[in-house]
Amino acid sequence: MFGISSLGWVHTLSSLPAIPLAAYMFVRFGRIVPRSRSGILYFISMMVGAITVFPIAHQSVSYVISTATIFLLLAGYSVGRISSFGRTGKYLETIFLSLTAFLLMLPTVTEILTRVPDENPIVAELNSPILLGSQAALLTILTIGLTAQIIHLRRQHRFNSYDDSSTEISA
Repeated sequence: MFGISSLGWVHTLSSLPAIPLAAYMFVRFGRIVPRSRSGILYFISMMVGAITVFPIAHQSVSYVISTATIFLLLAGYSVGRISSFGRTGKYLETIFLSLTAFLLMLPTVTEILTRVPDENPIVAELNSPILLGSQAALLTILTIGLTAQIIHLRRQHRFNSYDDSSTEISA
């Protein structure tokens, strides 16, 4: 079905949960939160999906996306634990993990459009305007989303700084 091998199905089904998990965290927290139950499940799903790309990939870009995803996952889940980064750590964590969601959706959209419906896919060529438009839409969503996340984190920090300074004055 859809020209997917058994290992391809393992890859697809293991990485599939990352999509609703990321969506849930974006809606609930405004970002992917690595030290939450959803964040741990996201990490596992993404890591299994990224690792299983290597034996099934047919194009070199797949290896690049998978390697970048693994690097960004490890960096995103580590940087918040390094105290020397301070407040910058939360910004980097947010950026790195948002990029992993983008790198998940980019091949997901491409695979869906080039495989569905079976035997007569929506997109026959990788330079199709529908596919390129979909990828451009994902890039736009990433840009707007990251901007909104950074603004939210800055406001949150300012509010916390204001709240801390007001308690010091009254104490």
